[in-house]
Formats: sequence, C-alpha cells, structure tokens
Amino acid sequence: MIKVASILSVIMAMSLAIAVPPAPAEGWRHVLTSHEYGPETVLAIDKTAQTFFMLRRHSPLQAERTFPCTTGQTPGDKQAQGDLRTPEGIYFIGYKVNRSLDWDLFGDVAYTLNYPNPIDRLKGKTGSGIWLHGRGKQLVPLDTKGCVALKVPDIASLDSDLKSNTPVVIAESVSWTEEPGSGDSDARSLAGELKSWAKDWQLKSESFFAHYDAQKLSRGEGQSFDGFKNHKRDIFSSQPWIQVMVENIHAVQGPDYWVTWFDQYYRTPALTTQVGKRFYWQKDEDGQWRIVGREYIAPSEDLSEKYMAAKTKEVEEFLASWTEAWTEADISRYVAHYAPQADQGSRRGIEDIAAFKRDLWARKAPAKLELGTMKVKKHPQGLATTFVQTYEDETGYKDTGFKTLILTPAGDSWAILSETWSKS
Repeated sequence: MIKVASILSVIMAMSLAIAVPPAPAEGWRHVLTSHEYGPETVLAIDKTAQTFFMLRRHSPLQAERTFPCTTGQTPGDKQAQGDLRTPEGIYFIGYKVNRSLDWDLFGDVAYTLNYPNPIDRLKGKTGSGIWLHGRGKQLVPLDTKGCVALKVPDIASLDSDLKSNTPVVIAESVSWTEEPGSGDSDARSLAGELKSWAKDWQLKSESFFAHYDAQKLSRGEGQSFDGFKNHKRDIFSSQPWIQVMVENIHAVQGPDYWVTWFDQYYRTPALTTQVGKRFYWQKDEDGQWRIVGREYIAPSEDLSEKYMAAKTKEVEEFLASWTEAWTEADISRYVAHYAPQADQGSRRGIEDIAAFKRDLWARKAPAKLELGTMKVKKHPQGLATTFVQTYEDETGYKDTGFKTLILTPAGDSWAILSETWSKS
C-alpha cells in the first residue's frame, strides 16, 4: 500500500506539473535605456513593486505617471492557461474592450494585450485574455488571474495615452536610465537589418530570405517557410519592379529577443499598399539577427507624402548625373541612364539613342544644359517628371523646351523609359 500511495503521489505530481508548468526561478529584470529608436511612450509594469509607470521619451526617458497596480496571484512568468501568472516580456495594446464588464474585477474599462506574442508561441506558452484594466473593488497586491489592474480613476486618467500599438513592458522588476546604454548598439543594428531587409525585397534578391529564421518562423506561424519563399519568388518573377520603404522605426528589448515596429509603403506597377508591422528578432547560432515572428498592425501615418519626397530627391540626384554625362559627352555614362527598351522621340532602344548622340556630339559637342524646376508625380510605370530644359552646343546653337521623362525603377536606382521634348 505504501508503494501504491507513493506511485499515486508521483503521478499526481507529474500531472500537476504538466497542467501548470513551473515558473523560472528568477523573473526578468529589465533596464530600459534611452536609445534613439525607443518609442515616444512606453508603459512599464514592475511586478515586484506592483507599480505601473508611463514613461515618455523626452531625451532622455522619464517617468511621467506612476500608479499602484496589481498582477497575477501566482508569482513568475506566465506559462499556461489558468496558471494565474502575469506574462513577462514586450506586449502591445490592442483595442479597448467595448462591452459590459464586471465592476469589481474590471471597473468600467479594459484594453487587450497581444499575449501570447510570437515568442511566447515559440516557447509553447498558452493562455489568452491578458488585459490591462481597471479594478472596481479595493486594489490589493497579486490579485488578478494574470491581467494587470489599476484603480478605476487612475486608468481613466490614462485614456488618451492608451492607444493601440503602445508598447507595454512587463517584468519582475523595471528600471530605466537616461543613457543610451548597451541597447543603443542593438537597436541601431536592428534598424540597419530592417533597412537591408527592405532593400533586398526591393531588389528581389534571394538574400531577402536570409533575414528570417526559417525553422522558428515556420513553427511559430504554423506554415511552411518554403511556401512563403515560393509565393515571394512568384511575385518577384511577375513584377517588373518592386519598391519598399520603411519609416517610423522603433525598437524595444525583451527578455531574450527584440521587437521592432514600423510603417511600410509597398508599390508595384499595379498595387500600392501601406501597413504597419512588428518583427520579433533573435540571434542565431552565428550571432546574426533573424526575424522569428511577425505581426501586422495599422500604420501610424499615411506615408504617401514621405514616399514622394524621397523619390523626388532620388530623381533630382539621378538627373544631375544624367545632365553631367550629357554635358561631358560621355556616351557610356549617358546611355546607362536609359532602360534597354527606352524611346527618345523617334529613336527606339539604347543602341539607337547611343548612335544618334554619338554622331551628333561628334559634329556639335554639347556645351551647356540647364534643367528648370522639376515636377514629379507617380506614373503606372514608375514616375513622370517634367521641367523646362535649356540646351546649348559648342557652335552656339541654343534651344529651350518642355521635357517629360518617364522613369522606371531599376534596382535601387532609376532608368529613363520614355523621353519627349517640345519647343517652348
């Protein structure tokens, strides 16, 4: 009987361990640093101190609001549904709950958090319904089923600050420093990785796929990475060009990962989209940052004007190079600015254009070329730019007219697809 009882005790202990995995011996202790990619507002919950902070990035990071709060009844990082623990890591406000709530438990306001996030799913954590909410009854420490609760007047005073996609740092202990700290280097590296990811996508390069951790992404999202690659390759082959711009990059460090979020402007000949994204990053065995999880969100702003401003600057630089090659009668550099199938008046293709210019410049070399104020707008094949052009050759011949160029993306630069001129 003693042996049977012992066996039953072991079985019961094992079943309990499976149902409620033990929390780590020591929770996450985090120091937020004032690096340049930090968000303007970050919410932080110190579970040990049972304190909620609203931090603002006023160069440096500063605590603007501080309130008492209460978290899960069981200490440690959340592992499973029903374990009464509050998760530790980086989370984001989703939406304000728009339904009647139990006053004692939630007060009259609650906001969802994105637990489990992609890293949580990779670690096999379960559960859901983790909120930041009010508390109608008396606020006492360690009194929720895993949520973070504040007094009703306190959370009500934060209403205008609790916006969708606001980051929420939940840790065993939280502090912050006015210095950029070690996080500055990682944040800069990740911003660089993100820009490289966008460039490789725009170039339709196979290097695009190396930015991801194929196994972790597949496991976390429950879909084949090969399927993702094949889908992207189909787009690469079907589109003559792709443009990708990322703006408003932010980064926050988690326990063993970083999160970046940003706005994305994507354009092909037939499609223009804008979206917000979150990428979760971890280092691989070689110490390289890889994307291990993704979330799609609403963009924080309309990037149309920023896109056109950036492309107008590129066009100005491109045409400065084109003008220089023309005035120097450098035929190789000049035709390098044209697409292979370009048309220039009655001339078709760069060989025809090169032959015409070579013959003309041999007889009357260019002396001066001036471009007036350029107007740039989107065109189905890329961009259209118009300006007044004044030309003079070494014989003294001079003309002025209106020039229109249709430019098409060519890798990370541009190429003239069509050129028309009319005398003014």
